[in-house]
Amino acid sequence: MQGFFGRAVSRALEKRGLTREELAYKVLPLFLLDIIQRYLRVTTKGIEHVPKKGPCIVIANHSGFMGFDALMLSYQIVSLRKRIPKIIAHKLWFLVPEISVAAKKFGFVPATYDNGLTYLRKKDLLLLFPEGEEGNFKPTRYRYRLRRFRRGFVRLALKTGAPIIPSIVIGAEETNITLSQIRWAKELLGIIIPVPLNVVPLPVKWHIQYFPPIHLKKDPEKAEDIEYVTHLSRKIRRDLQAHMNDALRNRRRIFL
Repeated sequence: MQGFFGRAVSRALEKRGLTREELAYKVLPLFLLDIIQRYLRVTTKGIEHVPKKGPCIVIANHSGFMGFDALMLSYQIVSLRKRIPKIIAHKLWFLVPEISVAAKKFGFVPATYDNGLTYLRKKDLLLLFPEGEEGNFKPTRYRYRLRRFRRGFVRLALKTGAPIIPSIVIGAEETNITLSQIRWAKELLGIIIPVPLNVVPLPVKWHIQYFPPIHLKKDPEKAEDIEYVTHLSRKIRRDLQAHMNDALRNRRRIFL
């Protein structure tokens, strides 16, 4: 049986002109993401607001310790806009070499300001979550309540002139349930450790929506004005929370 499947895979690779590495790192991840998208029944609105070219910063609310929201947003952008985003990811993804290799294949890059600047100057699309781990690992009882935004995305926009595309993910907050956090681990390990209820994602129906770009005038000097950057960050956070509240009011069911 193993020989039969081995020969079948070899024939498929030869027919499509793929190597085994390309199958492992390109075809299979997209295949798995398509399965996850179907399982979560993801619907999308406003994808036309994501530019097909040029530097830009897509931001979204963050939740679910498994990071499915990053994968689904990325997959939507790849599938519908034909762009491969650079996902600004938590350092947890880079602690173990085996996980780090897989993360890089999905376009994950360590969350540093310099990395963001480098990729925007290459005219890449950045996908990031201003809440950081505070959003990703927050207990589910705080679902759909945005945590404090980090200001790096505003600084990047002012430094490069890249537009900011706000987006929301409805459904991810209930897909992986987080009971609480081990916050003292931050002092010892440098990260907050979530306490999950489930590892297998619940079949919650997802909705992703993108909103019109926010164009900040390129002004490198303003990027160093902490008071100004904080003001913009808080305004964008308030607006994104309002978008999320509207979507939740129009939401009828979680699982259907």
